[in-house]
Amino acid sequence: MVRNYIKTAWRTLLRNKTYTAINSSGLAAGIAACLLIFVVVQFELSYDTFQNNYDRIYRIVSTEKHTDGSIARNPGIPCPAYDALKTDFPQLEKIVPLVISSGNQVTVLGTDANSDVAASKKFIEDNKISFTVPAYFDMFSAKWISGNAATLKDPGNVVLTKKNAQKYFGDYKNAVGKFIKIDNSVLLKVSGIIGDAPLNSDMNMGVFISYESFKTNPDNFGYSTEWGNLSSNHQIFVLLPKNVSAASIQSQLPAFVKKYYKQNDSRKAQVLQPFKDIHFDAGYGSLGDHSTDKNVLWTLAFIGVLIIVMASINFINLSTAQAIGRSKEVGIRKVLGSKRSQLIAQVMGETFLIVLFASILAVFIAKLAMPFLSNVASVPEGIALITAQTIIFLLAVLVVVTLLSGIYPALIVSGFKPVLALKSRITSASVGGISLRRVLVVTQFAISQMLIIGTIVAVSQMNHVRNADLGFNKEALLIMPAYTDSTDLARMEPLRQQMLQNPGVTSVSFGSDEVSSNNNWASNFAFDHKEDEGYPVFHKFGDAEYLKTYGVQLLAGRNYAASDTTNEIIINETLLHKLGFTDAQKIIGKDLRIGGGHWLPIVGVVKDFKTNSLKEETKPLTIAARKDFYFTIAVKINTANLSKTTAQIQKLWEKAYPEFAFSSHFADETIESFYRQETQLSLLYKIFAGIAIFISCLGLYGLVSFMASQKTKEVGIRKVLGASVSSIVVMFSKEFTILISIAFIIAVPVAWYFMNGWLQDFQYRISIGVGVFALAIVVSLIVAWVTVGYKAVRAALVNPVKSLRSE
Repeated sequence: MVRNYIKTAWRTLLRNKTYTAINSSGLAAGIAACLLIFVVVQFELSYDTFQNNYDRIYRIVSTEKHTDGSIARNPGIPCPAYDALKTDFPQLEKIVPLVISSGNQVTVLGTDANSDVAASKKFIEDNKISFTVPAYFDMFSAKWISGNAATLKDPGNVVLTKKNAQKYFGDYKNAVGKFIKIDNSVLLKVSGIIGDAPLNSDMNMGVFISYESFKTNPDNFGYSTEWGNLSSNHQIFVLLPKNVSAASIQSQLPAFVKKYYKQNDSRKAQVLQPFKDIHFDAGYGSLGDHSTDKNVLWTLAFIGVLIIVMASINFINLSTAQAIGRSKEVGIRKVLGSKRSQLIAQVMGETFLIVLFASILAVFIAKLAMPFLSNVASVPEGIALITAQTIIFLLAVLVVVTLLSGIYPALIVSGFKPVLALKSRITSASVGGISLRRVLVVTQFAISQMLIIGTIVAVSQMNHVRNADLGFNKEALLIMPAYTDSTDLARMEPLRQQMLQNPGVTSVSFGSDEVSSNNNWASNFAFDHKEDEGYPVFHKFGDAEYLKTYGVQLLAGRNYAASDTTNEIIINETLLHKLGFTDAQKIIGKDLRIGGGHWLPIVGVVKDFKTNSLKEETKPLTIAARKDFYFTIAVKINTANLSKTTAQIQKLWEKAYPEFAFSSHFADETIESFYRQETQLSLLYKIFAGIAIFISCLGLYGLVSFMASQKTKEVGIRKVLGASVSSIVVMFSKEFTILISIAFIIAVPVAWYFMNGWLQDFQYRISIGVGVFALAIVVSLIVAWVTVGYKAVRAALVNPVKSLRSE
């Protein structure tokens, strides 16, 4: 019996090739999209879940409430807090400091600690260098290949991952006992090798240096004994005992803050952040290369479900429509004694075969798309498609889609009355009614229009971001590192003069960081010889060419004079207004003090420029000179010979700093990196909207094809009576146009709600106007008319004599 069902199902599918192809194509596209979404979502949700102590690890983060009501969040905690926590919280199982440093140079010396630095291999490491204690490896999972954690008790020792050891020394097996230097200043001996962290881990540092090396080199790495000195680099993790709750530790932290902070500052607080939340919390920042909003993941998962539903709707519509052509077969089977359950099993078997074929095809489509997945999602290259989880997912999809797509058509077909079926009296109304198919078409197009609206909003917002006035000129600005020890400081001016001799170079500036970056260097400050203000001020330091090189505009006053130290200061519009001034001229000459420093005259006010991404509000800012804080070089280049000039600048830099590795980027690349996830999301919307339109078109084409075959004689009679081709096309298109319009009315409020919520992440955003929705409905109608029109025109052009004879 089962063999008969399979054979009959296979013959039925081969006999209706168009029906099979449309259903298979739609389902394959939908399942492939869902499979890729599942891979991304599952990968993101799996971050660090392999850690043995995943649920008991917490990070202690810092907050500060300002008088203007804003709250500053910082993942760091003052350096002396490590020793204080060990004293005040003996009940904690482990307390681990972790200092994460970025942009450091690793110089490979090999077996000779006195090797020539200039001739050695050099590597620039971003977020790969860390300082910690042996207990780190008790808290976080790691596989030791050579050595052990105890070596990190003493200064001068470093543990490498297998990958980094391989990169530095060629063979990780020979790395132990060899030497490296950090930033050409701190000599370290390799004392151990550990296995590489999995791809789904934020704890993927490649270089672990003893915490004592951090403490004994304060000038190099920023160690401070001051409680008021807070850096996001210095973080502390704690492991709670199994019988201690996070709430009990949190309740003791206010007393800890009151005990150690100066003046018992009630605005400051320390908070326990669960380790499992770090990857999904952009407020404090992730430890890895990105953080992921869980709402985005659930949105992606929801879109995947919608696409599967759309594909299933196609199946239901076409299956119920095809049922009319199978009425005699069903009638004969019933007369010969087939039970309804047997007919249901047959239809479900056909559905299963189509879904199985579509699933296999979907895997091949997903496999082809995998190399491009990292372009549309924050997943690394090399992530596996076929895993135990994806196999389980595909089996679940196979079962669910088979039931979702097949159960209703099976019930309809098995419910035919034999007498009516044998007399060919089964009509469209008998197979679920026109109203059901209308509801399904409306549902399908409502989904596709929501995705189209989402695409238009996302693309418009990203265009707005890219074309926004940032308050400075980001074009052709080459950014390179600078170094600030006594010897390096002396090289700055000669290097500038050499670069300026190049006709392709417009200007050169040394500064603390580029004009727009992720840096948020801030401190307390006072104005006009009064007490400290109740909010922080942010800082940038640069030479006298800083404003000119970046194209920052002065509103009032003048630029500060060239100097190696801070003698004068410039502020931005935001700080001007926060200090209660509307006229920039009136603040010129007033005094401002940074931290506990001396009073500085305000000599200028600059127009606001975006120091961070457009997702953040403009911060109160000061700009001043201070040579020992110049860590970057900005070179404004003439775009006419960009690549040639860049190569010439690199040679000059390498000649000036032979002991350092060259690295560079353009300022607009930094700005683009602010919106990497948003750019990926807008691209995902485009892809999913395209898939939704494709599936909708397949469904429409199938339904119109069925309508055309059912109305062959009607079309012939209409043509004989004088109906034009256009009137016949309108006859086919009119109903679908109405249904799409109804779908649009449903889609608009839903799409507006979700996309308006997404836009709230941006301080500077577009408004969702009528034009967005008008474009969405126009796109939907054009797609539908083209799909319906093609088949309708073909039906209308058939010779009426042939149409009338066909029945």
